[in-house]
This record gives sequence, structure tokens and C-alpha cells, in this order.
Amino acid sequence: MIDLRAVVDPSARLSADVTVGPFSVIGPEVEIDSGTWIGPHVVIQGPTRIGRDNRVFQFASLGEMPQDKKYGCEPTRLEIGDRNTIREFVTINRGTVQDAGLTCLGNDNWIMAYVHIAHDCVVGNRTIFANGASLAGHVHVEDDVVLGGFALVYQFTRLGIHSFCGFACGVHRDVPPYVTVAGYRAEPHGINAEGLRRRQFSEEEIQAVRRAYKVIYRENLRLEKALEKVRIMAVEWPVLTALVDFLAAPSRNGIVR
Repeated sequence: MIDLRAVVDPSARLSADVTVGPFSVIGPEVEIDSGTWIGPHVVIQGPTRIGRDNRVFQFASLGEMPQDKKYGCEPTRLEIGDRNTIREFVTINRGTVQDAGLTCLGNDNWIMAYVHIAHDCVVGNRTIFANGASLAGHVHVEDDVVLGGFALVYQFTRLGIHSFCGFACGVHRDVPPYVTVAGYRAEPHGINAEGLRRRQFSEEEIQAVRRAYKVIYRENLRLEKALEKVRIMAVEWPVLTALVDFLAAPSRNGIVR
């Protein structure tokens, strides 16, 4: 399953049914699990672990050293889960010792062409990153997040579950769960109602999320007071628990507001 024109380091560990296309380079300390397809002209450096049934298209670069001047060749890692699609020219770098030393991509993600995921990013499951979207270092992206084309996410930013970032927006603050942001400097534009419907949320749950959004963004409350009101609402509507937990967690950048 390995093309004769590919270069695979003897220390790399590939399951027997992994496919590696022509002119791809698999470096030392790389592990690739069953069913994964590596297209032509892909470069994977280690330490990197890639799970099952992934598809990596031509000219992607995975596990290369981070683009961080502080990096001193420490043995940091990249981990990629299962069933991800990683399209042309995607770059995903390893972590740094200034953080956990790990960059992580979960399961079932759809990563389109020219996306960049920098060092120490943690990306959850079932996300969609459109062409040219980029994460700076230390970004945390929760499950079911959508990034529009050429969206740029600043360092140490968090993107909450089911949030949506529009085309070419600059995300400089945390985006709470369920919230849609857009604009050159991202601003809130309601909730991701269509995304919630696609994820089988009920209309009643969506209305509860919409009411919580209005508490946070329309009632001119301090964030602490808004959080108190949403916490009370979450007793009746557990769908709001993710929002409460996100707002209560420490934030380096504050939330988009």
C-alpha cells in the first residue's frame, strides 16, 4: 500500500492497510493507524500520531516544527484522531513546551484547503474549517464549530461548542457556545440557529439559547450578572449548561461582546 516513490523512515509505524501516495515523506516517530489514506506529496514529521480512516490530500504538511521563535527542538507532539478529511496545502504544527507540548485534532473534522492550525491548538470533533481559515497558537476549539473561509483566530482564544465564525472575520476574543460572529473584528450576530437545527436541537432548545443570548448581549448587564441569570435558566434548560460553563471558565481575552 506504500508507493515505491514514497519515502518512509524505518522507525515510522504504519498499519498494514495504510496507503501512502507517490513522493510523500513519512518521517521518524510517526504512527498511522488502520484505514488512513495519505495522498501524494504529503510530508508528515514526528512525533506525530494519526488515527484510523483519515484522508490526507496532496501537499499537506503535518507535524512540522512550530513556527515559534522560542522553539528549541524539544520533542513535542501532534495527535490526530479518526475519520478526518485534511485537504490540499493544510499545515498543522506540533506543540511547544511553553504549553502542553501537544497540538491535537479530534475526530470527524472537515479541514479544507490552505487551513493552518498552529502549535498548541486543541480542536474538538466534527468541526468545519473552510478554505484559508487559520488558528494562531494556543487556540482551543470545541466540538461542532464552523470557521468561514479566511477566518483568523488570535492566540489563546476559545471557540465554544456550536459557534459559527463568518467569512474573513478576525476573532480576537472568545466566542461563547452557540454564538455567530462576523466582521473584520468579530462581533456577535445572534445564535447559530441553523447549525443547531442540523444537529437535531429542538425548537424549544433553540428558543432557550436565543433567550440566553439576549440576556448576555441585549440587556446591558455586566457579564457576572448575565451569567447569574443564565445559570438560573439552565436549571430548566440543560442545553444552556455548556454556555454557563464556558462563561464561568477563566478567559485570557474576554468574550466577544
